[in-house]
Amino acid sequence: MNEGFRFMCLFLIVTVFFGAQTPYTQAQSTHVFTEGLAIQNQHRYGREVIFTDPLAYQLANGTLQTPSENGKISPSSEDTWQVVRTDENGRFRGRLRAGYLYLTYESPKKQTALLRMSGAGMCYVNGVPRGGDIYGDGWLYLPVQLEKGKNEILGRFTGLWSGISAELILDASPVLLKTADATLPDIVLGQMGNDRLIGAVVVVNATSKTITDGKMEVILNGTVANSSLPSIPPMSIRKVGFDINATSVSAKGEYTATLNLHLGNKKADSQQITLFGREATEHYKQTFISEIDGSVQYYGVAPQVGGSKAGSALFLSVHGAGVEAIGQARAYKPKDWGTLVAPTNRRPRGFNWEDWGRLDAMEVLEIAKQKFRPDPARIYLTGHSMGGHGTWYLGATFAGQWAAIAPCAGYPTLMGYGSADGKIPEDSDNEVEKTLLRASNPSNAIQLAKNYKAAGVYIHHGDSDRVVSVDYARQMRGILAEFHPDFSYYEYPGGSHWFGDESVDWKPLFDYFEWHETPHDTLVHRVEFSTANTAVSSKSRWVHILQQAEPLNYSRVSLSRSLTSQSISGSTDNIRYLGLETSSFAKGVEITLSLDNQPEITWKNDGSGMLYLKNSAGKWEISEAPNLSDKGTVRNGTFKEPFNNRMVYVYGTSGNKAENDWAFNKARFDAEMWYYRGNGAVDMVSDREFDLGKYADRGIIIYGNSDTNRAWKPLLDHSPIQVTRSAVALGSEVISQDDLGAYFMVPRKDNDTHSIAVVTGTGLKGLRTANANQYFAGGSGFPDYVIFTADLPIKGVDAIKATGFYQNDWSLPSEK
Repeated sequence: MNEGFRFMCLFLIVTVFFGAQTPYTQAQSTHVFTEGLAIQNQHRYGREVIFTDPLAYQLANGTLQTPSENGKISPSSEDTWQVVRTDENGRFRGRLRAGYLYLTYESPKKQTALLRMSGAGMCYVNGVPRGGDIYGDGWLYLPVQLEKGKNEILGRFTGLWSGISAELILDASPVLLKTADATLPDIVLGQMGNDRLIGAVVVVNATSKTITDGKMEVILNGTVANSSLPSIPPMSIRKVGFDINATSVSAKGEYTATLNLHLGNKKADSQQITLFGREATEHYKQTFISEIDGSVQYYGVAPQVGGSKAGSALFLSVHGAGVEAIGQARAYKPKDWGTLVAPTNRRPRGFNWEDWGRLDAMEVLEIAKQKFRPDPARIYLTGHSMGGHGTWYLGATFAGQWAAIAPCAGYPTLMGYGSADGKIPEDSDNEVEKTLLRASNPSNAIQLAKNYKAAGVYIHHGDSDRVVSVDYARQMRGILAEFHPDFSYYEYPGGSHWFGDESVDWKPLFDYFEWHETPHDTLVHRVEFSTANTAVSSKSRWVHILQQAEPLNYSRVSLSRSLTSQSISGSTDNIRYLGLETSSFAKGVEITLSLDNQPEITWKNDGSGMLYLKNSAGKWEISEAPNLSDKGTVRNGTFKEPFNNRMVYVYGTSGNKAENDWAFNKARFDAEMWYYRGNGAVDMVSDREFDLGKYADRGIIIYGNSDTNRAWKPLLDHSPIQVTRSAVALGSEVISQDDLGAYFMVPRKDNDTHSIAVVTGTGLKGLRTANANQYFAGGSGFPDYVIFTADLPIKGVDAIKATGFYQNDWSLPSEK
């Protein structure tokens, strides 16, 4: 028997007996793009629904001409497509801004591939929208379908200063693991719960079928943990969580764990991850399952010297752009009087600590309260750069939750710093523009500045900061000086944006913290509080703004109480329902209410703990609690709100092929962007698979219209907005056009707390226009509903047919 025949027999034996465990591995090749065409000055995106992008417009209506050297997107354009080539590092670079990079690949056959396009905010592959790696992280690999012959890729970039690189991985395994973006815990020695730690990595499904039988086996030091995985749609990626049993780790150090991905009884892939054993005295990472979307997130910890002690202080520190949470925690030396935790903002850049960044910060705060059991009167907030903005924003939004706050090198608002495009001036007279700006009111910390009176404020800034000018600190010092009785201010001489750990771990700052405690509500007899969204922030001390008169305009109270004269008096603005805690008053006493210079109201304290007041036609009266299903403190609207509650994407399959393809592709694009921007994971199902009972406690995102999505009728038959292939109906008003797009939300009729968001349109042009928008941008303003024509990218506000906010009973304003 010759050696070749012997090897073949051995191979066949191994295949027969162990074939069920053979990974789907195969040889792969890589095509690296080295030349393309680029054009600049073609788009402008910001924090509003409005954006400018003639190329996206042409893609939506099918009129985009194949790019050619020196060609233009439109006759009026001054910029032309120019040849660009990669440098010695394989990156396209140049002084280009706000444009597109056009690449082509000639495929010898129809095949799947993995596309990695680093540095682009999003891309179109043969006209299909796909996620982007705007920050150049390099770990985003997307399964794409290549056609035989010419394939076209358009990458949308904001600037080539950081460079764009692109490659296609050909002949890759159909299902595989990607570990470069793993979310992993540290193993804290001696900590309870090491038998059930959790991590997450990306699974790539480059097949035409949904993965429904995935399992993850994790082997660490010989100890095995198994987890079932959620479904993963075809030609998509999903970051999946899995269990880790670390009970075999008993010493500090670096450990390698093996991940085995199984599909049914077959091993699809195997990869390794690195975990670290940490002493409880070291800085460490802690993972958790987020209630926002069910994904695995983490926070960093700077432990208290000597171990955490119940009743100690708790410091919440929010990081700057590009900074990892564990890096933020490590910038602080452990304190002997408290524990510091650093949430992630979902990503190092994330959401500017607004929207889902805000939710992440407050979710971690609640987890830390339960874990470390701090003194409720000694909870502090601080942060640097973008985290300095986060400190200003969270400090104003959640008045009364902090004993003191300390923004370091921070800017108060996105609009002021330039993190927004500023297309719409704040003094605009255009009603549509004013409505769009109103949707962003919760982001304006300056309008909420009186809320800072609820806590001490320490402002820390380097006087030579060229990234975030010290002028922002001086601006806030001037604002606080007009009303705040207790704030401190320090400019670090010669301090740049980051002048070492003292940029955050500044002893006088922590001394200031130590001097401050949150007084008990029974000791606070004057409250000044403002909010622009009661579902974001509704309470300060003993005052609750339960419902606004005009949603997302500013609601304000300035109230005083006297326990000796048994009275509450003061002024209010833009409030429909007001709640006053009365437990500090003796039961049975007569309480006199004097609000807004109206006749006094007398009420006998019945000991219930809360007095409800309703403003009807400008007159206050004692009332019952507001209807939970109406707008209020749990659900108050804006299109983005349904994305807060373990959202599930439901794409339509009952339309024609083009409509169905759009719905799936748009849902997948949103899932990819949610993963990239928010380290998130989302369930994505077809309308055929959707089950009302199974998803009864979830936020729902619908893709399609009543003609193309079977889930429309059971979910949206009560909606005041209805959309078919040919028209949009807003109550009794009907707009009959075949090129309308729309974003809107409505409450779930079967749930008092969750909502439905709808991405829809009457025709393909309108639907495809929705591909380009950016509602996952932090701080972006989207009203309850907006209907637009397909020429939105070239006409701007003039293309918006209707936009606004529902009334408190979720009816359209025109129906009142």
